[in-house]
Amino acid sequence: MTVTPDGPILIEGPVELVLADGTAVESDRFVVAVCACRRSRRYPFCDTSHRKRVRTPLE
Repeated sequence: MTVTPDGPILIEGPVELVLADGTAVESDRFVVAVCACRRSRRYPFCDTSHRKRVRTPLE
């Protein structure tokens, strides 16, 4: 498992993840990106939503 700064957690697959509600999800990919920011529309899998940034008026 690799934790990337400001990004997903990378896990060598295949994997089965059990969510807090008891639901199990599987991925048969070689490397699975697990969302750490909870912004992903594909949660628990990362869809790179963490890269999107809202600019403030001062930027």
